[in-house]
Amino acid sequence: MTRRLQRITATTDVHSSFAQATPILAYLHVARAESLIVDCGDFFEGTGFYRFGQGQIEREVLTGLYDVLAPGNHGWPHYFEPQLHEMTVCANAADHSGKPLFDRVRIEQIGGRRVAVTAVIGTQAFNAIPSDQRSGHHVTDPAQALREVMLEHQHRADAWMVLSHSGFDEDLKLAAACPFADVIFAGHCHSDTYGPVPVGDTLVVKGHELGVGYATAEPVGASWAARVGTFPDTSLIPEDLAVLQQEIALVGSTLGSQLGIVNEPYLNTLLDRRLLLDEIATRLHTGLGADAVILNETALRPAPLGDVLTLGDLLAIEPFDNQLVHAFLPDDQSEDHAKLLVHLVDRVGPLVVAPTPLPPTARVVLTTDYIADTYLGGRTHQAGLRLSQAVRSVLATPFADSADATEGGAQ
Repeated sequence: MTRRLQRITATTDVHSSFAQATPILAYLHVARAESLIVDCGDFFEGTGFYRFGQGQIEREVLTGLYDVLAPGNHGWPHYFEPQLHEMTVCANAADHSGKPLFDRVRIEQIGGRRVAVTAVIGTQAFNAIPSDQRSGHHVTDPAQALREVMLEHQHRADAWMVLSHSGFDEDLKLAAACPFADVIFAGHCHSDTYGPVPVGDTLVVKGHELGVGYATAEPVGASWAARVGTFPDTSLIPEDLAVLQQEIALVGSTLGSQLGIVNEPYLNTLLDRRLLLDEIATRLHTGLGADAVILNETALRPAPLGDVLTLGDLLAIEPFDNQLVHAFLPDDQSEDHAKLLVHLVDRVGPLVVAPTPLPPTARVVLTTDYIADTYLGGRTHQAGLRLSQAVRSVLATPFADSADATEGGAQ
């Protein structure tokens, strides 16, 4: 296919959302003829499609339809796979010696202009990467990194496009600090703000997450115009993508396995993850005799529930395969629980804690392996239970004839 690039089309935070994949696949397949297709991070992790395929479907979609990637905190190791590494840019991620982990900029011809495409990952997003995955890596200030790249390559470019995995509010600040950027495509935030929002002469814009939509930017006169759209509904898949669609359908069939009848008050509603975690934490505290429980809301994702819980529902709600563990509290914060909880909220978001307040003598808490290994003093031992098992036991009553028939698939 001969391509005459006229615009940039960007997705963000797809999170392996392939249950209704035909619209995004069909649209991007056609858009490639005139669009540079980019993604702003977190294409991986978030549903059972990732849990079953371990990134194979995502890899095929990215290498078949996309041109440039920004790394996200979810799926960080995948961006170092040879094919994806070649597609990834990031101006502010480096190894322990200061060597960039990725190409810092890509120059493309779009609408007759030389366009520099670069990317950054925000500090909060980077720190959310499991510690073992980012060992030996660090990030620098995104604004400073962008200014350095611009000064180094300004003679090669007429316009600057930034793919940011930082959050919309952070990108508004970034736009103010880097007025040379024409468009900043935002990611990471999962907010209802999409833009485009002008900050001086810079536009900040974000496509709809979870494979629902996209953002575009194209030259208009001496400047750029940006807009947001949703992928048109269609059931027609291009012939070139038929095999990929079959792979997706096969996994989708497995995810349709029924696990039980959804209990009140979760029946036929959008999951209230705090309500669910409150019930889980109470059960873990009283039922398992844990001294204290600390869970983060972002360990789960809200998902619409009907009257039957499917394997796909369960893995969409708890997509990260968290193991519950007993963990040491850090020595410097074990006597100041309020300080500890503020520290955790700053890094992982809202918490569910049982009991409240934490007992003054608490030195070991039941939590997820992610929190234990990344933010606490390390795990003492496994609890012998995955968070997905706790979620399932609270959400649904098993069918009488298949109480444990599919539990192995949920691990």
